[in-house]
This record gives sequence, C-alpha cells and structure tokens, in this order.
Amino acid sequence: MPDWRILLTLLVIFAVTYALRLAPFVALRRARNSAVVDYLARTMPLGVMAILVVYTLASVDITTVPHGLPELIGVGATAGLHLWRRNALLSIIGGTAVYLAAQALL
Repeated sequence: MPDWRILLTLLVIFAVTYALRLAPFVALRRARNSAVVDYLARTMPLGVMAILVVYTLASVDITTVPHGLPELIGVGATAGLHLWRRNALLSIIGGTAVYLAAQALL
C-alpha cells in the first residue's frame, strides 16, 4: 500500500474518531436546559448503580457456604463508606477491600 493511502486512511480514522467524541458535547449544548437532560442527570447514576448491584449479586449462590455473606458484607461496607464520606473512589476501593478480606476469611 502506498504511503499516501496509509496517511489518508489515518486521517479518515482521526476525523471520524474526533467527530464521534465531539458529537455528545455538541448535542448537549443545545439541550443543556432541557427537562429530559436534567431528569436523566439526576436519576441515571442511581439507576446504573442499582443495575450493577443486581447484576453482581445475581450469580451469588446462597445455598452453599458462605451463603453470600462476603458479598453482603462488601455491599454493606460500600454503602456505609459512601453514606459516611460521599466519596465514590473511597467507597469502591474500601468496599472491594472489605469484600476480598471477607471472602478470604470466610
């Protein structure tokens, strides 16, 4: 393949990638004061977290030892840390550490 074709291919890839990354910002600029965007901004984080918790806990087998206890402890620690400090990074790291410790000990 000639060099000019490689360069042209890379330029097209760059342009498409840039346009796709820029598109949400351009679209939201027009809808900044929209009631729908405001509603989604308020409700989406909680909805996403609820879906992640259900998806994570769906595969827990409560009929065998340790009966989902490490998962319950991890979820409780994550929720407790978040209610205490309102820091997502602390909640995620702390809850994961507590879950792994509970899994190792139980």
